[in-house]
Amino acid sequence: MKGLVLGGLLMVATGAVAQTPPRPATAETPEARLAAAGHVLPEPVKPVATYVTSAEAGNLLFLSGHGQCGTQAKGQLGADMDVAAGRASAEKVGLCMLATIKAHVGELSRVRRFVRILGFVNSTPGFTQHPQVMNGFSDLMVVAFGEGGKAPRSAVGAPSLPMGIPVEVEAVVELR
Repeated sequence: MKGLVLGGLLMVATGAVAQTPPRPATAETPEARLAAAGHVLPEPVKPVATYVTSAEAGNLLFLSGHGQCGTQAKGQLGADMDVAAGRASAEKVGLCMLATIKAHVGELSRVRRFVRILGFVNSTPGFTQHPQVMNGFSDLMVVAFGEGGKAPRSAVGAPSLPMGIPVEVEAVVELR
C-alpha cells in the first residue's frame, strides 16, 4: 500500500485512513523527542473557574481536565466532527497537558510514567469510536515518553463538555 504518513495517519489514494503506530523519536529528552516529531508546546492553560491545573502529592502529579490551549476547538464527534478531527484535537490537548506538566515541574524528563488517563469525548449517542479519538493523546505521550507514555486509560463519551470542546483529558503522572 502506497501513501503519505501525515501526523501518524497513513493517507492512501483511496482516501482511506489507516493508523500507523506512534514511534518515539531517538532524542534524549521528551522535549527533544517532541521537537523532532514536529511538535511545539503551547503556553500552559490557565484555570477558567475555581480550581488548579495541577497538584503534586508525593511523587504523583494530578492534572485537571484539559482542553486545548489557546483557541479551543468546538464540536461534537458523530455530529459535526469526524474521528480524524477528534484525534487531532486530542493530540492538541496532549500538548497542552505537557505544557502544564513542564510549567509545574520544570522539565518533562521529571516524568517517570503516566499512571492513569481519563478522556472524555463530546459525542452523539451513536458514536462508538472514542478509543480512536483518544489515541491522538496517547500516541503523543508515547512519542514523548516511550513505554512510560502508555497508561491505563478510559475513553468515555459525554453528551457535552465545557464550552463545547470536543475532547477533555485528565491524568495522573508519576514523577522522578
